[in-house]
Amino acid sequence: MQDTAKGVSGPLWVRGGVEVVGADGGAYEVRNRVAPCRCGASANKPFCDGAHVASGFTDAH
Repeated sequence: MQDTAKGVSGPLWVRGGVEVVGADGGAYEVRNRVAPCRCGASANKPFCDGAHVASGFTDAH
């Protein structure tokens, strides 16, 4: 998702009983909506915590 006002790219919203498994193999609670981190700067990985704004992450070509 692009936030053109801030010039950054945020997470993708994923819906529908999403099962998330971490890199260590640990499973997270199944939720109806999740926002996975795409910038790599989140302190709450694998989920977005808004760090993309401070890091200036963009996926623009």
